[in-house]
Amino acid sequence: MKKLENIEYDALLASFKDILKRNGLKFTVQREVILKTLYSNNGHFTPDALYLIIKEKYPDLNVGIATVYRTLNVLEESDIATSLSFGSQGKKFELGNKPHHDHMICKNCGQIVEFEDKSIEKLQEKIAKNSDFKLTGHLMQLYGICGNCQKK
Repeated sequence: MKKLENIEYDALLASFKDILKRNGLKFTVQREVILKTLYSNNGHFTPDALYLIIKEKYPDLNVGIATVYRTLNVLEESDIATSLSFGSQGKKFELGNKPHHDHMICKNCGQIVEFEDKSIEKLQEKIAKNSDFKLTGHLMQLYGICGNCQKK
């Protein structure tokens, strides 16, 4: 299992290096650590939260918050990462190589629950077909109050 993860990461890293080169950007240890941290941690992270994880795990690495923001933007523009927008609270990023899924977001605590529902997917395809619309992708975000916040 670990070997498969390494192959996936190695392919992702090679793709990232190619993207950086095509955009005239240098490949650095800092940028690799940002990618590796996003890859190794399941979840949705603000750039600031990702920065704190990196500073804790790699205390001797000289990485600035601006590098984290810029690298996440490059990753998002190249579809290696995706983001959810939280208005004035900014974006939360996740690795983009996951199978398609949608999100439920708690408006109180910000918890994000990923879900997949084949019947919703089929209904979206049916609606698009009935409207003579070719779907190329979608992002579904449902907002509400999570169970923990409801109990408070």
